[in-house]
Amino acid sequence: MEELLYDLLDWTEASKIIYSEHDNPHSLLGAHVTEKGILINAFIPTAVHIDVKITGSGQVYPMICKDKDGFFSVIVTGNKVIPYTLFVTYNNNSTEEIRDPYSFDPVIDPMDLTRFAGGIHYNIYDKLGAHMMEVDGVNGILFAVWAPNAVRVSVVGNFNNWDGRRHTMRRLYDSGIFELFIPNLRPGEIYKYEIKIKGGLIVLKADPYANQTELRPNNASIVCNLNEYEWQDGNWIQERAEKQYESEPMSVYEVHLGSWKKPPVDEGREFYNYRELAPMLAGYVKDMGYTHIELMPVMEHPFDGSWGYQVTGYYAPTARYGTPSDFMYFMDFMHRQGIGVILDWVPAHFPRDTFGLANFDGTCLYEHKDPRQGSHPHWGTLIYNYGRPQVSNFLIANALFWIEKYHADGIRMDAVASMLYLDYGKKAGQWVANIYGGNENLEAMELLKHLNSIFRKRKDGSLIIAEESTAWPKVTGDVKAGGLGFDLKWNLGWMNDFTNYMKCDPLFRKGRHGELTFSMIYAYSEKFMLVLSHDEVVHGKGSMINKMPGSIEQKFANLRVAYGFMMSHPGKKLLFMGQDFAQYAEWNEAKSLDWDLLNEDQNCKLNRYVRDWNKLYRSYPAFYQLDYDENGFEWISCMDADHSIIVFIRKTSIIEETMLVVCNFTPVVYKNFLIGVPFTGKYKEIFNSDKTIYGGSGNMNPRQKQSRKVESDGRDQSISLTVPPLGIAVFTCTPVITN
Repeated sequence: MEELLYDLLDWTEASKIIYSEHDNPHSLLGAHVTEKGILINAFIPTAVHIDVKITGSGQVYPMICKDKDGFFSVIVTGNKVIPYTLFVTYNNNSTEEIRDPYSFDPVIDPMDLTRFAGGIHYNIYDKLGAHMMEVDGVNGILFAVWAPNAVRVSVVGNFNNWDGRRHTMRRLYDSGIFELFIPNLRPGEIYKYEIKIKGGLIVLKADPYANQTELRPNNASIVCNLNEYEWQDGNWIQERAEKQYESEPMSVYEVHLGSWKKPPVDEGREFYNYRELAPMLAGYVKDMGYTHIELMPVMEHPFDGSWGYQVTGYYAPTARYGTPSDFMYFMDFMHRQGIGVILDWVPAHFPRDTFGLANFDGTCLYEHKDPRQGSHPHWGTLIYNYGRPQVSNFLIANALFWIEKYHADGIRMDAVASMLYLDYGKKAGQWVANIYGGNENLEAMELLKHLNSIFRKRKDGSLIIAEESTAWPKVTGDVKAGGLGFDLKWNLGWMNDFTNYMKCDPLFRKGRHGELTFSMIYAYSEKFMLVLSHDEVVHGKGSMINKMPGSIEQKFANLRVAYGFMMSHPGKKLLFMGQDFAQYAEWNEAKSLDWDLLNEDQNCKLNRYVRDWNKLYRSYPAFYQLDYDENGFEWISCMDADHSIIVFIRKTSIIEETMLVVCNFTPVVYKNFLIGVPFTGKYKEIFNSDKTIYGGSGNMNPRQKQSRKVESDGRDQSISLTVPPLGIAVFTCTPVITN
């Protein structure tokens, strides 16, 4: 028998197995038909004895140890491969019966490999990673990873003592994908990929497609079944698909889950679980009248201080707040409470952590090799090689993954400008021009167009939103017309101009009046979302309340008129947590919001003000229905810099729904102030930021105003009213037909 085995074995190949350098171990291990019978080879380090048991007959064949490192062989009678198990005795006298992982044919279909190589496998996350499945009637986990330049890849974990010799993976053809089906493994197993790179160095990498990870500072991947959760948000998903977001209200509450609210110190834990956060957050959001929340990145990241913007686990919600099932519950709960959820997403760069994507298979696989193309000098991170189809597929599929698997209502794409410009944040000599000599990243442009086209084809109501800080044209334009195809774009130009204006002492605002009105010059060039986000209340910029000038009373009044102008301006809205009750301190990710401030009179009144504005905003279609139609807005007065007063109307196609808005950015009360109105009619004040319930001094217009035929602001009709100091007043407009 030994001589026969010696003749049948290819010892060159066996040596590669023993020394862990084989990229197709199935060619030698497992069962193979020969002229002498069925040759079964097994390589199990630390095994001292192995028996082969034929599943059908129960016949047992002792294997012969061909190498002391654990290589065993046996010839079994027969002319076709039949199921068998291995009875293994280890050198510590323990025993185990296993189904040989090398007895299975390839699982991933060649068509999947072709689609991935072409960058068009939009659910590749169902193939790569670790997935529970049944193969040939046997339950187990299929592991698959893309590492084309690796010498060898193994799955390692507690189940094999982290020994890379035990579960070496098979390279599938020329795809660069390695796979291995390991029978009888279950969800919950911790694992990594051990990759031998050219030159002999061995590295341990977390799974790029892992659905669950360990809690930092640990960073291994965890086998997880995402298909067990029973969703209950079907009605929400159906209704979302039937809505036209452009004409719907959207008031978004931006949240960092780890610091929105923290457990009491005496509980001895850092964070609440997703399941605990869901009812607390939903209760607050519903009470405040927001339509959506936007979560700062929940994808796994190693460093708390990155706020989630340096992602290492793109397909896994962070373990800080619980499991994938916990996060599904969170999303499901929000939807059942009528709250949409937008997820912050970071395809612009990734960190250099050695367990992550950097130098993944010993080469610059996900990033560019040339640091002028592959490195962000300011952020210390790496830039994706968007021109590599498998890399763009990784990112496109990832955005779709959060929509498909977690029912996200939208994706907010971070730092789009850094993707579009090759010289973003770089000096001369630090970047490489495109093939035409320009600074546009043509490959990133194609990625964005590709992704946005796929989003549009879904027709499920999910949105994709760009944080793009430049004047790049047609960010929300149709891809077929040369645009990038986003649904919405953050209006950072408005944010910069408006916050600069509001920080200015009211005495000098008349000299900066253009910063207040300039946004309407380009308001319809894109589909904008107005944002006062986390970026505006960190890094020494001060909180929103502390940006405001004047006494504490004037600060609050300034903030009220600022929020009022934002809510009545065309475009969807976003406000960062804590700013709706005027948190004084800058946001700190390590600390909970200062919820005790809601016990303070002024903070509580501002919170009520924001709540009432959300209610007003959602109650009157003029404030949102024609956000992206020039017919939805009209200036009454935009040139009165001396008074720092602006007046405008918001409209729908129904004249009776017209709303008149008056904003005063000085601390002066104007009595009997004449303003033009759009038509003959009655004008009733329904909202005033100077109400005492909001902390104001009560300069109101309690009586309905009947327009008079007195010319003002270029209008034939006008009304005379009290303009509140540092305030905003909103009026309904009811036309009156005259003969």
